[in-house]
Amino acid sequence: MENKELVREALEARKQSYCPYSSFAVGAALLCGDGTIFRGCNIENAAYPATNCAERTAFFTAIAKGERDFVAVAIAGGKAGEEPEDFCAPCGVCRLVMREFCGDAFVIILAKPGEEKVYTLKDLLPQSFSPRDVLGEKAKR
Repeated sequence: MENKELVREALEARKQSYCPYSSFAVGAALLCGDGTIFRGCNIENAAYPATNCAERTAFFTAIAKGERDFVAVAIAGGKAGEEPEDFCAPCGVCRLVMREFCGDAFVIILAKPGEEKVYTLKDLLPQSFSPRDVLGEKAKR
């Protein structure tokens, strides 16, 4: 799958964002090894700690459906109702969720219309604590 297709899915996912407090809509599209795509959007709550990011929504939906083989995620975010003007990087918690289920080579595409930046998980989360640190060689990643 080309990055542009995954970016298009992330931009579409933004339209489902529930962000009445921040007015910052984020969409994510998670590509699985079998080609399946899971969309996610940010979902806010008046009690901010109960808010969930788009990336985690996509991951948790995929995991709940039994997926464990992840290839890439595209992320697009910006002011609700407008096209994103800048790149939206995943927060620290989302990076840790990615580390739990993905290896160093997992691709993270930061997107805005007509432009993208591509990173690996290792680029965005160097020297990270992973399942291998707890499980040793028994860890799958």
